[in-house]
Amino acid sequence: MEIILLFSAGLIAGAVNSLAGGGSFIAFPALLLAGVPVVVANATNTFAAWPGYVSGAVGYWSHIRDNRRLLLPYSIAALIGGYLGAELLLRVSDAQFSVVVPWLMGVAVFLFAFGGRISQRMARMTKGRKRTALLVSGGLLVLLTLICLYGGFFNAGLGIVLLAFFALAGLKNIHALNGLKLLLSGIVASVAVLRFALEGSIAWYEGSLVFAGALVGGYLAARLAHLIPAPTLRMAIIIYGIVLTLVFFWRAYV
Repeated sequence: MEIILLFSAGLIAGAVNSLAGGGSFIAFPALLLAGVPVVVANATNTFAAWPGYVSGAVGYWSHIRDNRRLLLPYSIAALIGGYLGAELLLRVSDAQFSVVVPWLMGVAVFLFAFGGRISQRMARMTKGRKRTALLVSGGLLVLLTLICLYGGFFNAGLGIVLLAFFALAGLKNIHALNGLKLLLSGIVASVAVLRFALEGSIAWYEGSLVFAGALVGGYLAARLAHLIPAPTLRMAIIIYGIVLTLVFFWRAYV
């Protein structure tokens, strides 16, 4: 049953990530149901999401390299933020993290639901005023580092926050935005997974089942995407995420 649960969760999470994003809402609870401790489950979820980021970034590489001037500073920010987030996760206990999880889930659901509007609003605010988005480019890098710290600590919702950041930074091309999002998410996940692995904080057996399911689910979803209405899927994910957040609040505080 555990094999079926975890592979199926990976299958669904991979499909959801391919179609609309939000697969962590599926994979993370499944790992908890399989008996993986909450901190290890979060680290393992990052490991299971890693291949989708890398393969996606490769697919968008022609658009990513159009912004090559940003690659070095943004990659450095992602490396630093991802490492600090992973280090922070490893320094909290399961009990402490269980108290934080409902809030993180709530933030992730909010960003998933309203991230598009936030990105559009930021794009309008910064239109024609690139220099006033933040006073100095260093401020943008500090903000990006903090966002990647969040990603290293708790993977869910990172992509939405990154898209909002790119709008703030004045980037326009949607393909470039998605490519940079996947590239930075992949860097954050890579450094975090390496840190988690060195600490022995990844449940390799359970994570590999989710990993395998996600690869299959992502591929099948890409092939069959035309059969599933994206707005319907997004609404289902939001409702599921809200219910899940309430359950986590109940378990942590009641």
